Amino acid sequence: MDFSEKDLKQIAEHGLTVEKVNQQLEDFKNGFPFIDIIKPATTYDGVIKDDGIVYDYMATQYSNYAKTHKIVKFVPASGAATRMFKDLMAGETDITSKVINNIEQFAFWNDLQTVLPKNPTTKDIVENIISRYGNTPKGLIPFHEYGNYARTPVEEHLMEGVQYAASGNTVHIHFTVSPEHRMAFESLLNRIVPIYELKYCVKYDVQISEQNKSTDTIAVDMNNTPFRNIDGSLLFRPAGHGALIENLNNIDADLIFIKNIDNITTDDLRKDTIRYKKILAGILIYVQQTIFDLIHKIDSEKANCELLTQILHNFVTTKLGIKLSNNLSMSEYRKILNRPIRVCGMVKNTGDPGGGPFWVRGADGDISLQIVESSQIAPESKDIMNKSEYFNPVDLVCGIRDFNNEKFDLTKYVDKNTGFISNKSKDGKDLRAMERPGLWNGAMANWNTIFVEVPGSTFTPVKVVTDLLSKEHKTRYFKKIKSTLDF
Repeated sequence: MDFSEKDLKQIAEHGLTVEKVNQQLEDFKNGFPFIDIIKPATTYDGVIKDDGIVYDYMATQYSNYAKTHKIVKFVPASGAATRMFKDLMAGETDITSKVINNIEQFAFWNDLQTVLPKNPTTKDIVENIISRYGNTPKGLIPFHEYGNYARTPVEEHLMEGVQYAASGNTVHIHFTVSPEHRMAFESLLNRIVPIYELKYCVKYDVQISEQNKSTDTIAVDMNNTPFRNIDGSLLFRPAGHGALIENLNNIDADLIFIKNIDNITTDDLRKDTIRYKKILAGILIYVQQTIFDLIHKIDSEKANCELLTQILHNFVTTKLGIKLSNNLSMSEYRKILNRPIRVCGMVKNTGDPGGGPFWVRGADGDISLQIVESSQIAPESKDIMNKSEYFNPVDLVCGIRDFNNEKFDLTKYVDKNTGFISNKSKDGKDLRAMERPGLWNGAMANWNTIFVEVPGSTFTPVKVVTDLLSKEHKTRYFKKIKSTLDF
């Protein structure tokens, strides 16, 4: 497509090329293929289940490993709380009534009162909740009350970091934020980090990054031609959390935990979270070391090729969950082994919307374990999705170094044929937007993957505001007084 000089300048300012933009336009026209799911991953058929003695050993191994290796806790935190408060924005709903009738039990109540008029009406409360928090990142909203102090999710992640993600005496945490909220995150961190360092005798190394503009995608109108803003400029949009693979790729670490900003709980209920994070990491370390040993055997001139081939085949198919369509050469086995590795916690499916673990057939015919979102599944395969036993809580531990202790280039392991297109609007006009491969879907499609069952107590997200009234978000200081306000 021909672009004007103004367009070309705008494309360059985004760090994009004309070739990349034209490829995006082709993707709009052609769409993305659905994932060829074979069946859900189930207990003992793709998902490892708890083994108390072995798991205790794995947790201990990780604790020893963390003393001498760099651990980073990676927290995607750019999302605003718009969906969390969408029911309040809709007016008189059951959620709104529940919020008003329990308003004094929310940890943000003390903060909210600072902007409320004297003797506030229900309308005052709802309008001020929306204006104060509706466009605020979840990470900065008070979630949990501890005496006279309310902690935000950012602070709860700092607390988690001390308990399972410390490298010796240092806690490395990386938050990804949106540019417009970066200053607010930095202000909070500058205030609270010194307090927590003094209280827990640790050193925090907190890093913040933003999604790279070069990962944005062009928007199109309903005819798949570039969408124009009112001033005639092109519209580029963030391409979803999959773009964060570049942020992840810039981290220098031996092991990285990934967990969403809103999936946190209180001090009193964090025991399972701590234990299973260490278990997942211990499993990764064990499997990773086995992979390194096998690669060294392949590279050894003394290797017994016939016996080693059988060992490699058994390991790849039983431990890494890759069902091969053909016999492989030694070099092909080596290529499979020499990839980033992730161990993913999976919780029992209780009807939550979202992705899960599946056996998937790739373009080469091989079947492997993948996290698949509902939007990637063809309508005729929805019955397979509905039989899924597990749900993806975004609970990952990642090994990003190879057998020579060199970092992998994570951008080379993305399945660029995954993604999806959705309908949006801007300035009263319809448009089509593209999201690239999700961070734990297509962006990690070519990693080695292991799924492990973790208890539901480790998955405590806040999707709607009333989730904060659940037991997972109460503390021993939680207010017992019921509000007398009527909706």
